[in-house]
This record gives sequence, structure tokens and C-alpha cells, in this order.
Amino acid sequence: MHFDDNPTLVDLIRHGEPEGGARFRGSQDDPLSDLGWQQMRAALLPQEHWDRVVTSPLLRCQQFADEVATRLGVPLHLEPRLQEIGFGEWEGLTAEEIRARDGELLDQFWRDAAAVVPPGAESMADFTRRVQSAWQDWSHECRGERVLMVCHGGVIRAVLGHILDLPLQRTLSAFAVPYASRSRIRLDDTPHGTLTCLLSHGYHD
Repeated sequence: MHFDDNPTLVDLIRHGEPEGGARFRGSQDDPLSDLGWQQMRAALLPQEHWDRVVTSPLLRCQQFADEVATRLGVPLHLEPRLQEIGFGEWEGLTAEEIRARDGELLDQFWRDAAAVVPPGAESMADFTRRVQSAWQDWSHECRGERVLMVCHGGVIRAVLGHILDLPLQRTLSAFAVPYASRSRIRLDDTPHGTLTCLLSHGYHD
């Protein structure tokens, strides 16, 4: 198969630890903690360069994305469709707090997030549709470029689930996406269409 001489490379990076620690944060707009800033800065190598940075507008992503774009002198784009899934009444709660009030529902959610919607939350179907829409638009807009996309664990899972054609009920549980972890995706334009390949997933070596 003929590969593109100028492929598109997209690095997805999850935000670091936010203030308040691990919880179902969703659209709750907490900034990075001091540790979160350290995690994000350690995840990038000094010699790395991108042609542009695309970010969720939430503070835990946007503030670091702005730092990187400013340092590199490249455009920064805020993309609302890259916000985390909305958790409704679970937003801002820890897993232990949710288990105390909705334990059975939480278990059902992790078993099949496609079929179970927390109270007042965004459905997995709606969430993946908006993320995939953003992914398709930006991967087309950025053809031939190297792009850093700063976003959330759920967003990265939705993108990876899309390119690997996973069933919707497996999207949230199929991948571990720790704070500041990275996933690299390569897109090649070929005579047979666009070939999309996951090159790496996890912490950067």
C-alpha cells in the first residue's frame, strides 16, 4: 500500500491532575493542581514541535495548551466539542461518593456506558457523536501537520474507540488513560482513502 509522504500526526494528551483530585469532573471547570502542571510539563520533550495546538476550553486543558502554543509560537484553537462527557448529578463527586448514593447504577454504567445514563448526564451516544465530529473536522483541517490535542480521558477514549471501531459499550472501559498520558495517531492519504493508525498509547518514553 502507498503511504502518504506527508502524513498527519496527532498527539492526544490528557490533562494532568486538577485541583480537588480524582473525581467525576465532567464540565466542572477546575484548573490544574501544582502536581498537574508538573505532570503535563514532564510529558513533553523540549525538542518536540507541533504546527498547532487544539484544546478543550476547560481550564485544566486550556491553560497548559496556551502555554505550549505560546512557547512554540503556533496557533491555539479552542474546540468546545472536545469537552469531557457531562456527568450530570455525578459531577464533582468522587467515585466513593457516587457509590454511596448510586452504587448499583455506577456498576451498571461501567459495565455498559452506552445503555446507562447517570441522572441528568450526557448520553454516550451524544458524547461520542460530538467528539467524532470534532475529530473528523480537525483531522481534515490539519492534513499534513503535526498537531497537539489537549483534552480529557473520555475524549481520548472516544477517539480511540472510533478509529479502532470498538462497540460503544466498550469505549469508556477499553483503555486506561492516566493523567498526562499520550496517544499518537497517524493519518495517511492513500488511493484507497485515509488510513488511520494508532502508533502509541500511554506515557511518553
